[in-house]
Amino acid sequence: MNQQRLVTSGLSLLVSLALIIPAATATPWAQDEQTLERIAIQVAREMERGGYELLSIEELRQRMETETDLLIVDTMPYVSSYQKAHIPGAVQIEFPIEEMTEISAELEAELIELLGEDRDRPLVFYCGLTKCGRSHNGAMWAERLGYTQVYRTPGGIKAWQQAGYPVESVD
Repeated sequence: MNQQRLVTSGLSLLVSLALIIPAATATPWAQDEQTLERIAIQVAREMERGGYELLSIEELRQRMETETDLLIVDTMPYVSSYQKAHIPGAVQIEFPIEEMTEISAELEAELIELLGEDRDRPLVFYCGLTKCGRSHNGAMWAERLGYTQVYRTPGGIKAWQQAGYPVESVD
């Protein structure tokens, strides 16, 4: 492993820990450190495999205020999640929880239609919570399809709501 790749991997883990530990420690400090570590490493490794970057909930909120072309993508099921509560302005496409090694032609076409032709548009994927892999799949496949500004907010809608930010629902 060359030095640049090692530094990138180390930074990925640190970013993952910085995103996960504050939310997880909002409860008493008696949290299971092995669980926190396992989730942090999982997110770091997913990010490395997926080729995207991570954004915290606070960073997403800031970008929503300053970037007019930002597309936020909810990867949760429509009826049981998105319809009830989603980040304001988010669009929806469902991905599975388990990492996808292949994408069907139908899902690929649906994703491209949702994301649009502008491959440089900033895209942010989220799902339910940090250990959920739906947003990883969405971000990873957007990256593989040639989109260049792909981000994942691993804390998802749960972290968004815990931060006290507003949500939308579908009537």
